[in-house]
Amino acid sequence: MKAVILAGGYGTRISEESSLKPKPMIEIGGKPILWHILKIYSNYGINEFIICCGYKGNKIKEYFGNIDSTLWDVELVDTGLHTMTGGRLKRIQDHIDDTFCVTYGDGLSDIDINNLISFHR
Repeated sequence: MKAVILAGGYGTRISEESSLKPKPMIEIGGKPILWHILKIYSNYGINEFIICCGYKGNKIKEYFGNIDSTLWDVELVDTGLHTMTGGRLKRIQDHIDDTFCVTYGDGLSDIDINNLISFHR
């Protein structure tokens, strides 16, 4: 199973941080939010990710070009600067061939991913 992470929004509500980098790259405990999301999904056996990039997507690409990402299979897809949520999913449909998870790239929570998947099946 793959997880799709929506990481292309502008982040206008926290512009003091997002003027320099996209929200998913804001650090918590020395690691970007995006890293924490991948780690959470990985703990549940989901290690294939499609990250829908947009605003400042080059910062996300730069990050994944500089870390050891052998733990995860990460595909970065430029889904457009002004594309909304549904449009981003439409633009990655050729990368999805089965059931998948989708989440925003700027939020963290303590949730049991397996229970979430079971609930929605």
